[in-house]
Amino acid sequence: MMPTVEYLNYEVVDDQDWDIYDDDLFEKAEDADLDEADHGELEVAEGEYILEAAEAQGFDWPFSCRAGACANCASIVREGEVEMDMQQILSDEEVEDKGVRLTCVGTPGSDEVQIVYNAKHLDYLQNRVI
Repeated sequence: MMPTVEYLNYEVVDDQDWDIYDDDLFEKAEDADLDEADHGELEVAEGEYILEAAEAQGFDWPFSCRAGACANCASIVREGEVEMDMQQILSDEEVEDKGVRLTCVGTPGSDEVQIVYNAKHLDYLQNRVI
């Protein structure tokens, strides 16, 4: 069985005035009847990056370098594990404490993952967006 990534667009979180670290964030998204581009699930194949899986489903998620060197594709992991091949832009604090992962080099490390993608709009990531 392929890992499943439930995703939510940060712009929706911001527009709705939700807290990104709210325990029931994904329940709120479920109840809000959002567009599939803003909330839904992706299956990610073995060795496939989350960004690639999103693109394979026809989504236009933000990215720039595809090499872990900018924050354009940043997401916040809310549930589960996302492993990154390599990245040279995020601090240990951002990765460990804030749950930031780059979808261009990120693969699910658990069967079920919840992420808020499009997190490049967060204040502390702004200076690393290309």
